[in-house]
Amino acid sequence: MAPESNRQVRIVRALLSVDDKAGLIDFARALSLHRIELWATGGTQRSISSAGIPVRAAEELTGIGSWFGGRVKTLHPAILGGVLAPRTEEGARELTDRKLLSFDLVVVNFYPFERHLTEHPEAKDCEEFVDIGGVTLARAAAKNHRDVAIVVDPADYPGVASELGARSGALSDATRLRLALKAFERTAAYDAAIARGLGPATDRSSDPFPSEITFRREPLKLRYGENPHQRASVYSAVGSGLPSASFELVKGDSLSFTNLLDLDTALATVAEFPGPSAAVVKHATPCGVASGATVKEALERAVASDPVARYGCAIAINRPFGAGDADALAGIFVDLLSAPSFDEASRERLGLRPKIKLVRIEPPQAERWEAHSGLGRLLLQEVDRRELAPADLRLVTGTAVTPEVLGSLDFAWRVVRHAKSNAIVLAHGSRTVGIGSGQPTRARSVELACEVAGPRAKGAILASDAFFPFADGVEIAGKAGVRAIIQPGGSLRDPEVIAMADKFGMSMYFTGWRVFRH
Repeated sequence: MAPESNRQVRIVRALLSVDDKAGLIDFARALSLHRIELWATGGTQRSISSAGIPVRAAEELTGIGSWFGGRVKTLHPAILGGVLAPRTEEGARELTDRKLLSFDLVVVNFYPFERHLTEHPEAKDCEEFVDIGGVTLARAAAKNHRDVAIVVDPADYPGVASELGARSGALSDATRLRLALKAFERTAAYDAAIARGLGPATDRSSDPFPSEITFRREPLKLRYGENPHQRASVYSAVGSGLPSASFELVKGDSLSFTNLLDLDTALATVAEFPGPSAAVVKHATPCGVASGATVKEALERAVASDPVARYGCAIAINRPFGAGDADALAGIFVDLLSAPSFDEASRERLGLRPKIKLVRIEPPQAERWEAHSGLGRLLLQEVDRRELAPADLRLVTGTAVTPEVLGSLDFAWRVVRHAKSNAIVLAHGSRTVGIGSGQPTRARSVELACEVAGPRAKGAILASDAFFPFADGVEIAGKAGVRAIIQPGGSLRDPEVIAMADKFGMSMYFTGWRVFRH
């Protein structure tokens, strides 16, 4: 026998039973050209036959047709035996004794339970979309992958057809193992989606987290991880309440690990605001955020926040990008720009910038969880979408500010929760003028924000993601001319902090809750 790694299995007979018929006819035709005998169930058999491709009905083997409204079609020894039979002398003898045919290739995909759940979240008959026969066939073929190939994804049809052509109708051990692993991954993801979909939707307040999460590797190829010497890959969670935003790389060769981290922060930041808004991000933390009457105005304000940090930045906007909006980016090196859409004129204009990556993305509307990793584990928490209500604000020093300034405090509070702790945001109206974050002391973050703002710090408002443990940060802000501060409060030294704000005539509001982000 040839060594295991070089062994090939000639495909003589194939069984096809698919719900998603994308690519089916071309694949069946390719199999037929290699003189592979085709058998198929129900609608699959009719589709192949109507294309003029020779195919036999699986019910010829079972003699049962379709039972119980289609629930039982392939759950029969005449089919499962032909898939699971070991390819040994004893197995061949038993196949002959039982008058069974063996199958070397099984092609299945499942009833679209996930899609049905998404399209009909209140449906009472979700269990009717739980596939039994297809999953059973997939597991059976995957178990017997040393002699049987299993294809569960139409995206694999071209590759399988190509290898059959190159190997005279055979598939290698490596291919069959790869396909088997993919089948097991698919059945695991399918079961996870079912468990989530059929689970009780009521009274999960005491423990709302999924008991298990399945991850599926995506075909997206990353250039590298955080550094070029680190390989990286992308996975999406299945059946977890972690919605994946679909996106398209409109321009650019590929994305890196850090591109995705920056993009995630930028998207989460602009999602805070209902009007046209832009977020400029470097190293997964905002360095400029603004809203405006138009996308162009929002961009102009956002990129003006920190002219130094914006070099090589990622930018997200929450409105379609038009050709005239590119004026706001003139002379600025932008690594990545994302928007819900780009019109043709803007694509042509931005196409003149050789290094910019354009990403079309529509973020999910119902994010519930966000994930981080630590100690080799997945850390899952609720997305921070708590709104700042008027009742949350407690004036502890100075005089009450105008409604306009209150609006600016709300704007800065929404931005500061997306910057890395210890985070400080200085803002005028609906635009940032300085951001300091990621420092071991809050006072240093205030210094950085004031340095970036320069003279713009005078009359600005300040948002802090957590309380001031000492009065030094407030003193730095007061000397820079900050007029009002919003912070959680709750420090043992709050009296000293309040006294310092009073010294500089600043209004200070406590929210009572913090917005850390690590």
